Amino acid sequence: MARTCTKCKLEIPDSEQLDTVGGAYPCCTKCWEEWKTYRIMVMNELRLDMSLPDHRKLLKKNEKIFVGVLSPQGDVIDYSNEDNRKPDKPQV
Repeated sequence: MARTCTKCKLEIPDSEQLDTVGGAYPCCTKCWEEWKTYRIMVMNELRLDMSLPDHRKLLKKNEKIFVGVLSPQGDVIDYSNEDNRKPDKPQV
């Protein structure tokens, strides 16, 4: 079964071993590594304390926005609709 990365929109080979969390989206290994670096910047910039549940929720929201399954406004992006797979075209 062919999988497509939600971030870069490239096909993920079946042989590629995905991270447990990143594979749930699915997000390719390269994009997931980018998120691992980016999340540290998010935690520092927003001064998140991972011992607080609200801060963990905020980081998870930023993770979903980063991988492309959630819009910054909080709307879930449905990629089963082919029109949502074209990031060059603005959504109306």
